[in-house]
Amino acid sequence: MAIPNALRSTLAQNAPRPDGKDGGTIIIAVHETERCLIAYDPGYVAVLKKELDARTEMSRGPDGRIDYNIKRDLANGEAVPFDGSGRFIMPGFPRFHAGITGHAFFWGTFDYIEIWDPRTLVETPGLPPKMISAARYHCQEKGIVL
Repeated sequence: MAIPNALRSTLAQNAPRPDGKDGGTIIIAVHETERCLIAYDPGYVAVLKKELDARTEMSRGPDGRIDYNIKRDLANGEAVPFDGSGRFIMPGFPRFHAGITGHAFFWGTFDYIEIWDPRTLVETPGLPPKMISAARYHCQEKGIVL
């Protein structure tokens, strides 16, 4: 896979590769509710941990127990290096979970990037029409039939 240039430059600045080579590190995880992936730089881990800690604490029942499945479900990211061209190897399980078998569509959402199988995206109800239109446009530009 390759991270689009518009999204790659910010990631590279926020998370340079420890070996000093061009590129950076991206964390790939399964989205909480959608059949897609999310990708973010390592600095965002602290933000997610704080949110999950708060959600876990709020789950505490009258018996004092917490819902351990909150972190089991959502703390699933895998750090992956990417090169100066944005190329990286998509981890197997996330790719399988999202149904990405060939092409992928990247959609930036300020804090993270969503990575979709294009066909899954256009068939998912409730997504913003502009997002679906963008996926259709970029696939058409590349000759990908949905």
